[in-house]
Amino acid sequence: MPHLVLASASPARLATLRSAGVEPEVVVSGVDEDAVLAAAQERHGVLAPAEVALTLARAKAEAVAGDLTGHDLIVLGCDSVLELDGAVHGKPASASEATARWRQMRRSSGVLHTGHWLTDLRDAADGGTGGSAVGATSSTVVHFADLSDDEIDAYVATGEPLQVAGAFTVDGLGGPYVRAIEGDYHTVVGIGLPVLRDLLGQLGVSWHQLWPPG
Repeated sequence: MPHLVLASASPARLATLRSAGVEPEVVVSGVDEDAVLAAAQERHGVLAPAEVALTLARAKAEAVAGDLTGHDLIVLGCDSVLELDGAVHGKPASASEATARWRQMRRSSGVLHTGHWLTDLRDAADGGTGGSAVGATSSTVVHFADLSDDEIDAYVATGEPLQVAGAFTVDGLGGPYVRAIEGDYHTVVGIGLPVLRDLLGQLGVSWHQLWPPG
């Protein structure tokens, strides 16, 4: 049976997969995201926000896949970015940046893009695709609440906004500050399960095949 390798250090992505019955192996890629994007933009020009997420997801999957051997492995790379007023945002670099971001986000809406990339390491003789790769980006509109300055300062002080793309979570301390979403909830968490199921299907793998035996 195929075994999923998650090329991400995100606890939220791991928890989401586990809640859906999948126990992946976690191998963090260590990719230099700034270098990857600079190289991609040199080749292709300015990337759309959805392309940024997919480019980084692909780089993470390929970096981990290049270090692995195993006939039953499928490597998953993911990356999320927030599109807000035409700009692309990942994790804030500092508390002051997170505070400024939230003052821009409150009473506003953005689009959370999550890129997914699968690299299939299974040999064709073992039912795999012999090195095929597939990818897709899922996007969800996020509507933010009208936070006071005190609420923003208190949330940033928890440290959570510094750890996540867009400086917010929907499944953690930031949940009360997300007024509504339009689209897939799991995309906002950081891994779109319906999109991932579709990508696995392109590789000939049904979701339930990732469940542990028994």
